[in-house]
Formats: sequence, C-alpha cells, structure tokens
Amino acid sequence: MTTISLISPVDGSVYAERTALPLADAQAAVARARKAQGAWAGLPLDTRIATVMVGITALEGMAAEIVPELAWQMGRPVRYGGEFGGVRERAAYMAGIASDVLADDLVEDSDKFTRLIARQAQGVVFVIAPWNYPFLTAVNTIVPALIAGNAVVLKHASQTLLAGERLAQAFHAAGVPQDVFQNVVLDHATTEALIGARAFDFINFTGSVGGGRAIEKAAAGTFSGTGLELGGKDPGYVRADADLDAAVDGLMDGAMFNSGQCCCGIERIYVHESLYDAFVEKAVAWVRAQRLGNPLDPDTTMGPMAHKRFAALVRDQVAEAVAAGAHGLINTSEFPADDGGAYLAPQILTHVTHDMRVMREESFGPVVGIMPVKDDAEAIRLMNDCDYGLTASIWTHDAAAARRIGDQIQTGTVLMNRCDYLDPALCWTGCKDTGRGAALSALGYLALTRAKSYHLKKA
Repeated sequence: MTTISLISPVDGSVYAERTALPLADAQAAVARARKAQGAWAGLPLDTRIATVMVGITALEGMAAEIVPELAWQMGRPVRYGGEFGGVRERAAYMAGIASDVLADDLVEDSDKFTRLIARQAQGVVFVIAPWNYPFLTAVNTIVPALIAGNAVVLKHASQTLLAGERLAQAFHAAGVPQDVFQNVVLDHATTEALIGARAFDFINFTGSVGGGRAIEKAAAGTFSGTGLELGGKDPGYVRADADLDAAVDGLMDGAMFNSGQCCCGIERIYVHESLYDAFVEKAVAWVRAQRLGNPLDPDTTMGPMAHKRFAALVRDQVAEAVAAGAHGLINTSEFPADDGGAYLAPQILTHVTHDMRVMREESFGPVVGIMPVKDDAEAIRLMNDCDYGLTASIWTHDAAAARRIGDQIQTGTVLMNRCDYLDPALCWTGCKDTGRGAALSALGYLALTRAKSYHLKKA
C-alpha cells in the first residue's frame, strides 16, 4: 500500500494522508464508471445540466470549510475567499451553451434522406487536476464532461487531496451517481498502468511539461484522446501609449497573485523604453506594499508557496540571474516572513537577459524580470523567444495594434489591458511546450465528445 501525504506549506506538518488505490481496485473503479456512464448519458441533457449546476451550488455552500482548507493545503491566503466566483462563471457558461453545441448538425432531412452529425460522449474521462487552482482548473473539464454525458474519474494532486473529496461530495449531494463521478487517489505507477491499458477514452492533464510527456508516453499506441495544459512563461508588453498605472497594477498582480503560482501568471515583462524607469519604480512600490505571512491571517496578501521545493527552484533561478548581472530590487529583509523554506519574498529583477533561466524557464513563483524594449518588433521577438505559449498580455490604447502584435505572438490567448484571466467563452489552449488541446468554449465540448455521422436513406 502506498500512502500519499499532504505536507502543509503553512507549518510543514502532515495535513492529510490517504492510501492510494491498488491497481486492481483502481481497475474496478474504472469498470464501475464505464458501466454507469450509459445510464447517465441516457438522461435528458437538461437533467444533466441541472444536476451539475446543483453540484456547483453545493460546492459554494462549503466555502466556510474550503477556504481555510485551501490555505492549509497550498498556501493561498483566506482573504481571497477561494475560487468560487470563477467556478460559477465557467460552469454557468458551459451549461448555457451546452444545448446549442451538443445539438445535432442536420445536413439534410428530405423525403429521401436524413443526414446528420451527432455528438456522442467519449465515455470515461480521466481528469488529473493540479494544486494551484484545485477547483477552477478541475471544473474546466469536469463540468462539460458530465454535461456531455461522460463518466468522470478525478485524480487530484497530492498537494490538494481534499479538493477532490470536496468536489465528489458536492456532485454526489446534487444527484450525480457515485460511479459516474469518482474521486480516486492513485500513485504514478497505477496511473500510467491504467492509461496504458486504455482504461479511459479521454485524458485531461494540467501540470508540468515532464508530467505531460509521461502521460503521452503512457498513452502511446492506445489512441486515447488527450488534453494537456503544461508549462508557461507568459509575457506582458507595455507599449509607449499604455496607461502606466493600470499596467503596473495589472501586471504586478498577474505576477505575484497566488505567490506567482498561476498557470497564466505573468513571468516576464517588456516595457517600452520611454516608460521603463517609471514602470520599474511603481512596480517596486507595488511589491513593497504586499504582506508575506501565514495565509490564515486575513491581513496576509501573499502566503507561502505550496511546497518548499518549489520555492527552492525560484531561489536558484534568482541567485543565478544575480550572479550573471541581474539586479534584485527587493531586499528580502523587507519581508521577514521569508524563512528560506516555503515562505518566499517576492522579487523584481532588472538588467536581465534571455541567457538567464529566470527569463526562459518556468518559475511559477513570485519573481518577474523586466526588460526595456525600443519598439513592437523587439517586444515580439522577445515574447516569442521561449519554449512556451499560453497567454500574452499587451497594454495599449490601440486595439488594432494589439491585434497586429497578437497575430505575431506564438501563444494560445492574447489579452489586452488585462492578464492572468481565463474567459470561458474563448478557447483555452496553448502551443509549443505549453501542450495541446482545447478547454472551455464550444471547442471544449468537441474535445469531450466524438462525432457520429448518420446517413439514413428512406425506403
């Protein structure tokens, strides 16, 4: 038996422990999901939609318990109140478009033929959810998968074990059958064995590039569908005509919120040389106004990183950059809670170059490098000089320029005058090492269903 331990970043204690399912038990769980899926898919679409949305309401009703649990599990301060606004927004949008998106595409209905393309549930969808936004990222797939008639097997990150249990509790209370939505605790070997045995019809994974490669390797030859949202190094670009104060506030929040542990957080900033000095000065003041501390304290704006090994990676990147000539503008003594472990002071780096890891490799922590650029062409070149492509943020008054620049950036989403935001009406996707696939929007349903054609010749 393998024991999965959740080490709290708050104080280093073991906050929760669960026993991973042995392979035979995991196989039995998937078999139950497959057996139950047909009856769930046979329910009217409106019934599935209503049941899932009742589940979202039930989840919101657990806020008083979930918010401190999140602080203990992954360090987000209680002052931010969890993820419920985004969960509701995404779930409601996907529920609202389901009837139209999942409707038959009727090609012909004449006295001779009925021809149409239907959407049919994939079957059993496997969701491997991350710890940084354990509810938001999970519902991106869980909600449309259930609405489309799939059974869902959820494996949550070991850092947020309780999030998976809360999701199961909410959906079961709403009436989703227990075998149709299952939360399971699995080790890596069992996960890979199930994928390799084609236990699942679609696999959604949000996590590291290494994790995505492991999923693809395990799934090789099974022809199982995959959706992979992997690493990111999202850039922000401040043009000469930008609203400086808005750009500073937006981009620094995008870089530092959740201690920098955001899939589409800002990790590098390029500022037109005419605004560079003023931007840096205001950015430093913004960071100095933050309070690093215990996430259970309502005055804390930045909690610990989810694990001390994540903080160690960021410290290494910063130290390497400084040794190579970068300037760290924040004195860590200004943040006495920095303990050399999971609690990590935020940092702004200038005099950085793309020879430094901190400007090319994912940090996923509260550090951002800022570089001056002379024009759009230089900004585009630097934004594209990266192995990732999730989002890019452009700050300008010129929407036409933002579109023109956006057309040249290798990224999944282009944002103007905002960042670190996911619009459920738009396709959530990426390129390069960020992965592949499509979540949310109408395209999200296409990934969770398969086309089935009907050519009916009338006698």
